[in-house]
Amino acid sequence: MKRALVSVSNKTGLVDFVKGLIDEGYEIISTGGTKKALEDAGLSVIGISEITNFPEIMDGRVKTLHPNVHGALLCVRDNPDHVAQVEELGIDMIDLVCVNLYPFKETVQKEGVSHEEIIENIDIGGPSMLRSASKNYKFIPVLCDPADYDLVLNEIKELGGTTLETREKLAAKVFRHTARYDAMIADYLTKKTDEQFPESLTITFDKVQDLRYGENPHQKAAFYKGMRPLYSLANAKQLHGKELSYNNIQDGNAAIEILKDFEGQFAAVGLKHMNPCGVGIGASINEAWDKAYEADPVSIFGGIVALNAPVDVELAEKLSKIFLEIVIAPKFDEDALEILTRKKNIRLMELDTTLNTNTALKYTNVNDGLLVQEMDTHHVSEDDLRCVTNRKPTDEEMKQLLFGWNVVKHVKSNAIVLVKDNMTIGVGAGQMNRVGAAKIAIEQAGEKAQGSVMASDAFFPMPDTVQEAIKAGVTAIIQPGGSIKDQLSIDECNEHGIAMVFTGVRHFKH
Repeated sequence: MKRALVSVSNKTGLVDFVKGLIDEGYEIISTGGTKKALEDAGLSVIGISEITNFPEIMDGRVKTLHPNVHGALLCVRDNPDHVAQVEELGIDMIDLVCVNLYPFKETVQKEGVSHEEIIENIDIGGPSMLRSASKNYKFIPVLCDPADYDLVLNEIKELGGTTLETREKLAAKVFRHTARYDAMIADYLTKKTDEQFPESLTITFDKVQDLRYGENPHQKAAFYKGMRPLYSLANAKQLHGKELSYNNIQDGNAAIEILKDFEGQFAAVGLKHMNPCGVGIGASINEAWDKAYEADPVSIFGGIVALNAPVDVELAEKLSKIFLEIVIAPKFDEDALEILTRKKNIRLMELDTTLNTNTALKYTNVNDGLLVQEMDTHHVSEDDLRCVTNRKPTDEEMKQLLFGWNVVKHVKSNAIVLVKDNMTIGVGAGQMNRVGAAKIAIEQAGEKAQGSVMASDAFFPMPDTVQEAIKAGVTAIIQPGGSIKDQLSIDECNEHGIAMVFTGVRHFKH
């Protein structure tokens, strides 16, 4: 009689699968809670202690780590010496393994969970059995995912056993499963010991979905999420519309990153191709949207909108009048949803804006490598600024300067942003020189540039950007400072009565 070893934390589909194995002539070996669940379902099960001839000890910490288990799993069945040894030792073969692991991820995410409980949910015997059996996949099918139960059972029924191709795929999945599990444990303990950039990096992501294509139709792509419920599009709930595309996800992520810098204010972001085309703040979310839209009503066509307050009927009516790819908000009122869902393709995403991002790291892949850095969460207040010109900013200018600074950090470098009346009026992004970015922002602002303020993501190496600002009617500038030629820009500002403040911090975004 063939034997199957079954020990699972996730009991989805378990009883039906084991019933199917028994019907095909398998004897079932099991442990602890799995054994009880199967016996409660009226199935005959052999306890692991009957196989090992040794009791489970230390509250179940040691039960399957025994030669009678691992010898049965690792025996190379076409090796006469291996077969002779198991026969001599009285070890009976195990022909199928079905194991999944203690819920470590779910335990870590439980509110108020203790370190001791987390440690107890580190599975030892489970990964050992999975790895032993998967190393021997030439002879043994190994399942760690209930999604594979039907496949294996159908092959056993139709063929009398599983194919080598199936066993190989299952083994690959097992090693991904155990690698993911170990990566989660390593991540938890690494963070607990304050190791930010360890000597080796093990991170794990779970697939959210396959994507229709990548940046372009000829590129394949998929979307994965990390293990922590951070402020991320991966943790948003899609209420309506087509599946997100690769570019949708990139743009959506860029939009919500901007929102995070406006906590405590009603803010609206319009975004296109990873750069904000309009950002507004106001006394209400409707006013904030009006400003974001007015900032650039042309570029927002086919863009992404992110809001940090619920969408009501009034706002839904406005949003429904233009073509948008995605609207992201913490909530949509029922009547607002009714209006917006009339548009077949618009994607509506509900996302909790209170989730934390400060502990997140930013990963950027390069050829055969990974760059890792802290997220740019640096916040500047008025007290952090140093006025370097004869004229200090007025209270209103200071308010606009800080607003502009919060926006420019999210614009691709070289970046220049003009703002006025709590809204962006000109955005110059991704230019090879700073004065070029300034000219683009000023041209977009047009007559509105008169009386506006300018924000620059990095210092001015020459006074040419300030000269362009003066010609456009800019009255105040915020920039990091730090150029060996800072004084040239300061002199230009003083000559024309412009206020300029230094932050001492730059915001390159590549």
